[in-house]
Amino acid sequence: MFIENTRDFNNLLVQYKETDNIYMIAVPVCHKKHPTQSEISFIFINFDKFTHIIPFNHTDALCRPIGDLKHLNHKKIYTINKKETYHLTGFDNLVDVTLLEYWNTGVKKEFDIYKDTTIQNYFMKYSEKQDLIKSIPIMRFNGELNKVIQDMKEIVKKYDETDIMSYNNDMFDNFTYLEKNGLKTIDDMVHTEYNPYTSTGRPSNRFGGINFAALNKSDGSREKFISRFGGEGKLVEFDYDAYHLRLIADKIDYKFSKESVHQHFADVFGVTYADAKSLSFQYLYGFIPDDIAENIEYFGKVKEFTDKMWDIYRNKHFIESDIYRRRIFGKDFNANKLFNYYIQLLETETNMLVIKNLKEMMEKSHYKSKFILYSYDSFLFDFNVDDGIGFLSDVKNVLEMNGHPVKVAWGNNYHELENITEKF
Repeated sequence: MFIENTRDFNNLLVQYKETDNIYMIAVPVCHKKHPTQSEISFIFINFDKFTHIIPFNHTDALCRPIGDLKHLNHKKIYTINKKETYHLTGFDNLVDVTLLEYWNTGVKKEFDIYKDTTIQNYFMKYSEKQDLIKSIPIMRFNGELNKVIQDMKEIVKKYDETDIMSYNNDMFDNFTYLEKNGLKTIDDMVHTEYNPYTSTGRPSNRFGGINFAALNKSDGSREKFISRFGGEGKLVEFDYDAYHLRLIADKIDYKFSKESVHQHFADVFGVTYADAKSLSFQYLYGFIPDDIAENIEYFGKVKEFTDKMWDIYRNKHFIESDIYRRRIFGKDFNANKLFNYYIQLLETETNMLVIKNLKEMMEKSHYKSKFILYSYDSFLFDFNVDDGIGFLSDVKNVLEMNGHPVKVAWGNNYHELENITEKF
């Protein structure tokens, strides 16, 4: 049923308020743009076995005012892409069904709402048109959207969603916050897209042909990223020191000081800083020889920790992460590979709590600066100098709440960053 007038919308609201299981797909006017830069075309909403289409920006129907959305934002809604739906609707009560399936199987289910042959033909024939979807007959979407809704219902019926809710809220709220802030380039604003559905759980980070997690530090490709505040701004990057080595140290009860971990191992191994860095990562991510395990306390404890984890995995065929209790599955694991997956997921989940705290601190303090990019062990901010040194100190304090020290660098662009750690 199309909801095109106020009477029908009010009737829908009466039913909506009396219903618990609500499924919704939000369709943008442009499927190629980042959802922060697109508009909503229509929503496909299902409850009580009935499906309703509410158009907001489409040539195929009488469109409802965008303000109608606020009347729907007070109940739990199942969707296939929480981040995209949030960007298009502003809804903050969403449960990501893709996450629910991934959480329980380790595999991301692909939902393709554009699968219809006619829709694909439109995409090919009018590939340059930016707002194409609002010109494609809505009923061409009906078949695939109904199939997706049925798949969503089967997943919700199969799994207990309470297991995912902390992760669903923390991870996706963090990522939508970062994506919305965007990054300024010398040309325009760009936005990244965080994809948590990877084999390790560590999110990939790319959009529009840019891999933001792998921007080259030496070829100048970072130069185009600048502050949105012009002469009143700087880009500031905070990096954890030897993050994985320190995270695992917490798990094996090994104490590092605040000095450089790599210098610590240079002294232990009796080698240069560079050689110690290479050796420590080689042993952490690869094979630890018996003589190293016997003579170097840290790596002896890492080997013992890895062996215990491997025993658990062989008995249960999975292990659980420490913070959100997410299961790690895999068919071709050995002890070292399992440990590598564990480290990456531990890093990711630890960072989710850190980002949550950063977001809350920044919102509470009403800072003008923006948190714009997170990649593994580094956090990038677009710093407004009006916020002063207090902002940088607050960020540093939040990042170091877990006892892990950070290095700080700033500059006029993302390529030319000067280390300012000693100023703190």
